[in-house]
Amino acid sequence: MAVVRLEHGKVNALDLELCQAISTTFAGPDVLGARAVVLTGAGSAFSAGVDLWRVIEGGDHYAAAFIPALVDAFAAVFTCELPVVAAINGHAIAGGCVFAAACDHRIMTRGLIGIPELIVGVPFPATALAIVEHAYGPLATRRLAFGGELAAAEDALARGLVDELTGLDALVDTAVARAGHLAGSIPPATYAVTKLHLNRLPAPSAYDDEVVRLWQERVADGWIAAYMQRTVKR
Repeated sequence: MAVVRLEHGKVNALDLELCQAISTTFAGPDVLGARAVVLTGAGSAFSAGVDLWRVIEGGDHYAAAFIPALVDAFAAVFTCELPVVAAINGHAIAGGCVFAAACDHRIMTRGLIGIPELIVGVPFPATALAIVEHAYGPLATRRLAFGGELAAAEDALARGLVDELTGLDALVDTAVARAGHLAGSIPPATYAVTKLHLNRLPAPSAYDDEVVRLWQERVADGWIAAYMQRTVKR
């Protein structure tokens, strides 16, 4: 069993280096040599989403490198042929929610979950929207995206955003047990082929170029900075 733990700053915010590390880890021997995978976070958050301060400070060149790396990291988790269980130990917001949705089973203990990216002023990459829609369905995805609301654990369970709740102390052990059950009850090749057919991603398109351009534009016009100043203490 491979337990992959996001441990990057106070809230495991997604930056270029963390996204590259996720992709490398899911393509590496520790994951590929395991029977199943548990994805969790360190500290009080699973992941609070993109490190928007890095985007603001990095400008056009950073955004142009970061968005493809983010997409690659989402795809690495979503297309992993092994059973992957999310152990959501705290806030799973924006990109954090997408990573949870990319897993085959989601267990939550506390925090908020949702995809408020549009309120930040930027669009989701096509891969992110496809993963969320795969997990939650078209109607729920539209409501999550356009509403931008965040759901607490009990509400998330009622809305089908997570599959079960458990206490913090039991979270990882429960996730390991669920992942082990999936790995032990279905032949690995059967599981892998089924995921290959179920977890299909859109081909790269001009939409992805437009996503990068709009992230760059929202940095330049100050929209992201204004959002951060309203909502986040640095």
